[in-house]
Amino acid sequence: MIDWIQDHAAASFLGLAVVLALVELVSLDLVLLMFAVGAVAAAIVVATGGPMWLGIAVLAIVSLLLLFVVRPSIVAKLHGGPTLTTGHATLVGRDAVVVEPVDRRGGRIQLAGELWSARAADDSTYDTGAEVLVTRIDGATAVVTSKEN
Repeated sequence: MIDWIQDHAAASFLGLAVVLALVELVSLDLVLLMFAVGAVAAAIVVATGGPMWLGIAVLAIVSLLLLFVVRPSIVAKLHGGPTLTTGHATLVGRDAVVVEPVDRRGGRIQLAGELWSARAADDSTYDTGAEVLVTRIDGATAVVTSKEN
């Protein structure tokens, strides 16, 4: 077996690269992918006439460089993106229409097609039909302010 690997070093390194890439599909951590690329580099070295020990050295050096230099930036780009706003947080900043007068103590608005209890963020009073801006959601109550602010 070892003789076959030495006689077919390029094919051995390519086979290792394929196995590592397939296992990477399960882990999705990009670690094994770096070693797979290193194995491809080693296959190129031995296919162009380099000795087996040089292929192993290239595998180690290229893999470690990719692992510690390239992988962190790729992972940062994959995991760094806009934060998805979900739930009631999506309603903050939206316009609403007053259904029952809203003051500091309470009232009702129509927000995103639903009726919500609401209260004014300041001492203002908003009459029926007025357009207001939702500044935050406090429990099941929308805190609103004038749309002009």
